[in-house]
Amino acid sequence: MTYIEYVFVCMAAPLLTAMLCTEKRNRTIFCFCIAGMGMCLLSAYINTFFAGIYHADMIQATTEIAPVVEEIMKFLPLLFYLLVWEPEVEKARTAVIVVAASFATFENVCYLTQNGAENLAFLLIRGFGTGAMHVVCGALVACGLLFVWSRPWLRAAGTLGLLCAAITVHAIYNLLLSAGGVIRLGGSVMPAVLLAVGIMALRRIRREQAQSGI
Repeated sequence: MTYIEYVFVCMAAPLLTAMLCTEKRNRTIFCFCIAGMGMCLLSAYINTFFAGIYHADMIQATTEIAPVVEEIMKFLPLLFYLLVWEPEVEKARTAVIVVAASFATFENVCYLTQNGAENLAFLLIRGFGTGAMHVVCGALVACGLLFVWSRPWLRAAGTLGLLCAAITVHAIYNLLLSAGGVIRLGGSVMPAVLLAVGIMALRRIRREQAQSGI
């Protein structure tokens, strides 16, 4: 086992223990936390596999391979959840956010384990930037599902379109980070700005719906 597997075991074990000690209706969140970290672990293997096949360098791997692999892997637990249990859309949206946040958390911990903690400022920027990016991509898919999943004729095409949009945002973020300098700093801040704008827009929509009695 490599250090990534050890990190996964150390993080998943307490969550699994806590899940077994909670009521059944609360166990779903723990399952999606573990699933998000598991998808991150599998994504690392798949990214390495495709990078080796196509002889991709670091820039190509992070901007062309990783966004596609990671966004698809993050969506697989939700797809399984939707097809098997057919939950309400609100529960499905929560599942996406939890998977995305857990994915980002495991990714940050692995980065910290591999690269150390010499530059706290950079780790804070990366931690919030990467976390916000994964949550933004997850929220993009989750909010779109509210419209798409209630229309069976649009599910396949709509889901594919949402995934493509999330992959594009992810690829832009990775591309900006690879540039360095001011562009890299701007790329790190971009997801947080998008997340803040999205939260404000969602609150405004809900407030207008409440005032109109919808």
